[in-house]
This record gives sequence, C-alpha cells and structure tokens, in this order.
Amino acid sequence: MSRPPLYVTQPALPAFEDFEPLLRDIWASRRLTNGGPYHDRLEAALASYLAVPQVSLLGNGTLALMLALKALDVEGEVITTPYSFVATTHALMWSGCTPVFADIDPDSLNLDPAAVEAAITPRTRAILAVHVYGRPCDTAGLQAVADHHGLRLIYDAAHAFGVHLDQGSLLAQGDAAILSFHATKVFHTFEGGAIVCRDEALKARIDLLRNFGFKGETRVLATGINAKMNELQAAFGCLTLSGIDAEIDARARVAARYDAAFAGLPGLRLLAPLPGVARHNHGYYPIFVEPGCALNRDALYEQLRAQDIIVRRYFYPLISDFDMYRDAPGADHLPVARRMADSVLCLPLYAALGDDEVSRVIDAVTAAARP
Repeated sequence: MSRPPLYVTQPALPAFEDFEPLLRDIWASRRLTNGGPYHDRLEAALASYLAVPQVSLLGNGTLALMLALKALDVEGEVITTPYSFVATTHALMWSGCTPVFADIDPDSLNLDPAAVEAAITPRTRAILAVHVYGRPCDTAGLQAVADHHGLRLIYDAAHAFGVHLDQGSLLAQGDAAILSFHATKVFHTFEGGAIVCRDEALKARIDLLRNFGFKGETRVLATGINAKMNELQAAFGCLTLSGIDAEIDARARVAARYDAAFAGLPGLRLLAPLPGVARHNHGYYPIFVEPGCALNRDALYEQLRAQDIIVRRYFYPLISDFDMYRDAPGADHLPVARRMADSVLCLPLYAALGDDEVSRVIDAVTAAARP
C-alpha cells in the first residue's frame, strides 16, 4: 500500500471549532476589512510577541516589500541577493528600481557585506537583504555599509518570524523588515504580510499608503494602493499566534532528529548554527549535496520524489538566471550563490510531521546518500 506523500511543508491549522467563534463574531459585526477589531488586535499582539516597536499588517509579503520601498522613497539601484524567492526582486522591478546582484556568504547564505560594498555605484540608493531560512544576515556589517554610503537598509524577513538575536529581535534591524504570512510560513494568516519599523512616522506613512492614501473620508494625501489585511485573516492570525511557540518547538525537535541522523554522512553539508542567535524558528531544513555523496543533487531530488518525499530545491535556479534578470548588474559573477543553488535540497519540516514520517525521510536520505 502506498504511503501518503510528505511535502516540504504543511500549513499549521488550529482546530476548526476554535476558529468558528471568531467567524461568528465577524459575521455578527459585518466588519470584514478596513482595519477592524481583529486587525488591530493582531497588530498589537504581533508587536508584543516579536518585541518590535511598530507593525503594519498587509495583504501579502510582496505588497509589504513594495510599500516599504514606496514609504522610504527608494528609487534607483538597489543591491540585493540572487539567492531568494523571486518575489524579492520582482518587488524592486514593480517599484521602478534597478536590482543589482551581489554574492552571498557561504555560511549564512545571505548578502556578503564586502560584496555589497563592491557593488555600490553613484546610483545606489538602498540595500535589500534577505534573512534566508531565517538565518540572520550580518546586520552589523550591512548597517555599517549603509551608514557609510547613506543608503536605506531593508530586510526581507519572510523566513525570519520570531527569530531573536542575543541583543533582541532580528526584525528590529534596518529601516524596515518585511514579513510574509503565506500559508507555507511558520506563522501564517492564509495569505498576508507585515512591515516592521521603529519609526512612528514611517508606520503612519505605511498605513496611509496601504489604504489608497486616504486620510479621513475625503482627503487623499499620497498615491496609495489597496494592500490591507481583512478581518478573517487577522482573526485567524490571532488564533494561530497563541500556538506559535508549540509550533516552533515541534519543528525544532524534527530538525534535531535530522541533525543527529545526517551528521557525518559523506557528501551532505548541514548548516551550522550562526553565532549570536538566541532563537531560531526552524522554518526550513536545507541540506547541500556535495562531492562524496553517492548521488548528485538532482539525482537525489528525483529519487526522494519517487518515494513521495517531495523535497524542493530552495533556491534554484538563482533569481539572476531568470530571463528578465540575466542582464542585471552583477548577474554574471555570483560564484558562491551559484554553488549553493546547485547543491541545495530542502527536506520536509513542519510540526505535524510524525515520528514515523521523520524516520521515513531519514532512512530514504541515508540510503540514497551513502556510497
């Protein structure tokens, strides 16, 4: 008898009976959007949980990126990473910016500050960095570059919900940090996103822009867009936030089993913890298939999928390999990012993954990778 497929992730869902009273409350109020009580409750709850000054909820993470660029008046060249989901760079293009690719650090897998420094031109206006897999960028190094050249520093923190450094929340770094609450994320609201910032005036501008630029009923003060989060999503978020610590702890247990099973397996590189991280969120479990493994990355990918273990090559190909970005500045020399993209596989990781299912993944990877 065939076993059910194991996907790289599975959305965390609370019991439906716990969500039903919130739905009934929304139905009774007939308040569905435009900053209702659940929206306001979730903004406040997230600011408290994430230990950040300001949170603005939005319809999705891509809109959040676009609004952050708009709110910070970013135009011209923006240095960014090729090793991310393509929405990071799409947001720049939709905002009229020119993406400039810089290479990544082989340990963090994030933008290398030295590569960023080398990519700066008189047209550079900002840095858009990504905390890939929730692993922190070199925030001090990037901030030093940004300060020296007078650049905005924005973080795509779509993977970094709840990640804390020894000195506090990772999301408090830079001019703004962007969150995605897509169903594949550790914390989700079906679809959704947010901008985190430290400045009350910047939050006020973001909140203005997300609702067409309206100030009151009859005044429009800016060229805004409809980027609001609705009440159903916000209510769901209020509910799921109450279980987020259990979700992260369960993911950590799965990751620990993988760590123990794969340590020392020839040809498989695991990511070492980065210094200064007080808490990870275990959103992804990447492995890197290197010489010494019995199979190359793509052969291992196919073999695991043939066993209904639906691994993913996050992130392959590089963003700079897509047709619309191949001629972007910096796209032709990204040796570290290319090596990582050509060797990465992300394994199934989510809280509901049972012990037998974890063993199934471990056994399949071990059997395939051993010479």
